[in-house]
Amino acid sequence: MVTASRVARIFALCAVCALTLSLLAAGLASAQLVPEYYVQSCPKLVETVNKHVDAAIKSDARMAASLLRLQFHDCFVQGCDASILLDDDSRLPLGEKTANPNINSVRGYEVIDVIKAELEKICPRTVSCADIVTLASSVSIQKTGGPQMYFPLGRKDSVTASFSKALEFLPGANLTATLLKAAFSKVGLNVKDLVTLSGGHTLGFSRCLLFSDRLYNYNGTGRADPTLEPSFLASLKQTCPQGGNGAVLKQLDTTVSKFDNQYYKELIAFKGLLTTDEALFTQASDTKALVQTYAKDQAKFFADFSASMIKMSLMKPTTNTEVRINCRKPNSLLLQDTEPLIELRSDI
Repeated sequence: MVTASRVARIFALCAVCALTLSLLAAGLASAQLVPEYYVQSCPKLVETVNKHVDAAIKSDARMAASLLRLQFHDCFVQGCDASILLDDDSRLPLGEKTANPNINSVRGYEVIDVIKAELEKICPRTVSCADIVTLASSVSIQKTGGPQMYFPLGRKDSVTASFSKALEFLPGANLTATLLKAAFSKVGLNVKDLVTLSGGHTLGFSRCLLFSDRLYNYNGTGRADPTLEPSFLASLKQTCPQGGNGAVLKQLDTTVSKFDNQYYKELIAFKGLLTTDEALFTQASDTKALVQTYAKDQAKFFADFSASMIKMSLMKPTTNTEVRINCRKPNSLLLQDTEPLIELRSDI
């Protein structure tokens, strides 16, 4: 005799199977990326992203830079696959959020969560978290005065992240120009991409921890970096005293909430905040020439920045993918985590 509880369990299992099949079908969609990918399947996508990014920036002006940084740190590790959004889980390999380049540095996860939650209501199981990250970054740039970009869309989300790859591929704040070139080349980006994408530092802040060596013990000399302009050095020491709080923030350029070419002008004035910033002007002739070009011509910077951002968004596509329902966990784990609730309800 089949009990009511057994019937309920069968219906619950069928529901899980139906969801799994729909997700598999979504994975068979065309892999071609085009800006119009969601025009039919989710026509309110851009409107929704715009609304929530606008609200986030109005609430916290730093969020524009954070969403740009989120895309950069996602794309450099396994391609633009939203792997950085995955929370650590004992059932998965160790993820990227707690890797040194990301922890206490990358922000904006909650903004992506809010956007995803609304999109799951209006066009469920359709828009990938990877595309949300891409669009949120694009909207942030435009809302702070930068160029409007039309990213190809239709990405899928990775089902795993990689702590070790985050350590391997994300460039640190103290690299030389030579090492920076090598880091970008490793993911398929060239010298022009390096200099233009570094221009994203026209937005946002950095922690004292990441540049204090330049102020007090540059290359182990016990002295300041000799390329630092003296008055700028003095102001940095005031903000970041030796032995002080490494979490204190300093803006990356003087127009911290405006996307423009001021970053390059400050490199020429020897006022680059990070070692990796000033190295572009002081350590290599090819990067120096590009810095000078962008300092003089903001339109040229905007055009090249857009091209490099789109190029970055297309690198290293991941094959083990799906459209995640929740940006923080793969769908397989999401289904597992709902099973105890299904079992509990089935016995009522």
